[in-house]
Amino acid sequence: MPLDQPLNSLGFAKPPAQTRVVVAMSGGVDSSVVAAQLKDEGYDVVGVTLQLYDHGAALAKKGACCAGQDIHDARRVAEAMGFPHYVLDYENMFREAVIEEFADAYLAGATPVPCIRCNERVKFKDLLATAKDLDADCMATGHYIQRKMGAHGAELHCAADANRDQSYFLFSTTSEQLDFLRFPLGHLPSKAETRALAAKYGLSVADKPDSQDICFVPDGNYAAVIEKLRPGAADPGEIVDLAGAVLGQHRGVIHYTIGQRRGLGIGGTGDPLYVVRLEPETRRVVVGPKEALATRTVPVREINWLGDAGFDTAGEWHVSVKIRSTRPPRPAVIRPLSATEATVELLDPEDGVSPGQACVFYDPGSSRILGGGWIWKGR
Repeated sequence: MPLDQPLNSLGFAKPPAQTRVVVAMSGGVDSSVVAAQLKDEGYDVVGVTLQLYDHGAALAKKGACCAGQDIHDARRVAEAMGFPHYVLDYENMFREAVIEEFADAYLAGATPVPCIRCNERVKFKDLLATAKDLDADCMATGHYIQRKMGAHGAELHCAADANRDQSYFLFSTTSEQLDFLRFPLGHLPSKAETRALAAKYGLSVADKPDSQDICFVPDGNYAAVIEKLRPGAADPGEIVDLAGAVLGQHRGVIHYTIGQRRGLGIGGTGDPLYVVRLEPETRRVVVGPKEALATRTVPVREINWLGDAGFDTAGEWHVSVKIRSTRPPRPAVIRPLSATEATVELLDPEDGVSPGQACVFYDPGSSRILGGGWIWKGR
């Protein structure tokens, strides 16, 4: 092979035919397009789909990734494009690493984001290790995020299409993982481009709807899942105001989230009331006026830092942060307490900041993601 061999589209100095790439295939249009496109470009593609929970229940569940029908859809794409496809049973691993913590977090009054834990503990850890065992040069996914090479190595950047950007769910991707990962869809201007590619390759999933729910939560009914996993989790208790006065009864702390206004069942109190705090140890839901939700100081731990300099080498970092996936980044100052803990000061207070949510850090001067951590205790 000549020494001046140009880099292929995945960044390797060898022909695509000599470059093996494992594609994590959920059965949806995004990962299917990634696999089809790489195969069309001549890469040595191996498709892998994870069975993450009970297959029998999954077959009846549509609109969520990694369900039974989705496994069949992924297999059909692989057959049509002519590359091998494997289904790996990660059910026990997924339950231990994601579902159990999800239930415990809700019981503790937090609002967890299991999709982040799945990426962190299953897809980008165990599946990535499997890809290496298969002698792959890299692993590709259908996530809408960009990997760019910088002066100090691979960097994580927001997707070109802000409406599809999945950076909030991928902040815990480590630098070591980023060296091995590829995100071929991150540069596309819109989802319409992805579907056009699916039609170009004649994929059966070209018009398949996007998944909406958390894959193991049918119809978005979190409480039903938690009650099944933790019998007694929905014990009733009191709804109280900030002074502790009892305003009513609730049917279980797990049915409420910070910032919730509707469905409290305490009408006739005058001004609108919002859930300000959950106290699972006393089974109390604390409510108050909207201004009581305003939070300026956010404690964050389990920080994954993707900046070039060491996280705790600076007195403070001036960044933008996102404390919910649906909200735009806002100006903030991070004050490190250690290599993995910090206090984040929001320059403008945010409503509804909840333990269990992620706090993701962005470079205010570019599209780069600098990492993030987990909001871990009350206000």
